[in-house]
Amino acid sequence: MGARPKVVVLGGGFGGLEATFYLRYKLGDRVDLTLVSDRDYFLFKPNTIYIPFGEDPESFKVPLADAVKRKNIEFIKDVVRGVEPQPRKVGLGTREIGYDYLVVATGADLRPAEIPGLQEHAVTVWTPEEMLRLREALKKLVEEARSGMRRRLLFLIPPNNRCSGPLYEMCLMSDTWLRRQGVRDLVDITWTTFEAGFIQAFGPRLDTVVAAEFEERGIKGFKGFVVTSVEPGVVKYQNGETREYDLLVSFPPYIAKETYATLPSDDRGFIHVEPDSRRVKGQACVFVAGDAADFPIKQAFLALLQGDAAAEHIAAEIMGKAPQLKFEPMSMCVMEEFNRATFAQVPLKYTDDPLKPVTVATEQGNYKVGVSPMWRLGKKLLGVYAPWRFGHGEPFHAGFTWEAMDMGLKVMAKLMAE
Repeated sequence: MGARPKVVVLGGGFGGLEATFYLRYKLGDRVDLTLVSDRDYFLFKPNTIYIPFGEDPESFKVPLADAVKRKNIEFIKDVVRGVEPQPRKVGLGTREIGYDYLVVATGADLRPAEIPGLQEHAVTVWTPEEMLRLREALKKLVEEARSGMRRRLLFLIPPNNRCSGPLYEMCLMSDTWLRRQGVRDLVDITWTTFEAGFIQAFGPRLDTVVAAEFEERGIKGFKGFVVTSVEPGVVKYQNGETREYDLLVSFPPYIAKETYATLPSDDRGFIHVEPDSRRVKGQACVFVAGDAADFPIKQAFLALLQGDAAAEHIAAEIMGKAPQLKFEPMSMCVMEEFNRATFAQVPLKYTDDPLKPVTVATEQGNYKVGVSPMWRLGKKLLGVYAPWRFGHGEPFHAGFTWEAMDMGLKVMAKLMAE
């Protein structure tokens, strides 16, 4: 290792930026930092759910040039071709770079082709471009309903989706939006999911809340419906049931965005890590943060916590100290519904069951759920805070500003969640 260790971070999403900016925050100029990303902006993906309902996709992009310059971080816009732990090198599209420590945060992608017919017949949600396609499909649905045609809007969660929450948001938002368009009575909304409970990963209280929301809104919700194929106008399920649709909206199965032959991973390319440190199993100097790791739930807040843990362990080794924090999985989200929002703070814990590796720690007192129009303010605040922090080269979880934000969320949770 040279006079100043070199840390390379692959990926410009939540996990990658949090790890990069946390390292600069923690180590100052004691480390050389390089950030590699295939785009020169940060996309605040949680708020892309607003694009189908009229928001400009560009409003969710945060340029990275000023942030990396301000923090003296080398930025390389390129694609990752491979990782070599020995020698410590990363292969990019145009060159090779070395490292002393590496953080892999290249994220996840979707594989709609895994379900026969899904790619051809469903509108999927992942990229801003797909969200714009959904905007046009919803506009067409409204026009048809206004002409007197009864329409069927079907939402679908297939197996191996690792973050179903955004589609629940879009289903509830669609209900409110269609009411405001004056056509809700002419649109039948149906929800089908492979999950045993609604938003299954976040425990029984979210299942209860969503079931109540569906009942109040007249949305037909079906759990344990495992899709087997999609055909024009009809979805087929493992239990022999079928559901017809005029517009099908789905959140497809997840896979790793990049796969690395030199790193241990599962059958979907997600890299195996040590839970507390996010260190790759069997590799002393390679860490993973965010959706590229094998943690089964893929979510922005969890990616931030993983970025913190990976950076903290790297910083501790460089400083010759014990790390001050580890990855303790706690999901926090605000589910938009347009007329109100649902807040969830969900502590998670590892199990010894390979079929269900994590579960909700219901015995902890910080498992909280609340529904209120006021939680829409909380979502808006988070939507301003995170892009502002990253746009200035600062980590999400650090400093006085985060302490103030955290205190505000805790006060809101105490008053409006239980």
